[in-house]
Amino acid sequence: MAHLIFPADAATAAKGGQSVPAGFYNVEHMIGRVMSSGGKVLLCRTCMSARGLLDDELIAGAARGSMDDLGKASLLADKVIVF
Repeated sequence: MAHLIFPADAATAAKGGQSVPAGFYNVEHMIGRVMSSGGKVLLCRTCMSARGLLDDELIAGAARGSMDDLGKASLLADKVIVF
């Protein structure tokens, strides 16, 4: 099961209702595929606040997370990918 945690500017990737031009990838759809397979999507709460991103603007199922959540998910993961 995948868990995605978005820090910094990546937090805006889980903003719902983005208008994506034809031919470009749709991050909302990609994140939805992770959640539909039982994964969790958490966004850094401090990063969300810094960017003015509100809970009700998120893709359904995405939620505010914390550094503790990141640590717990990392410990439970078979693999951790950082980029």
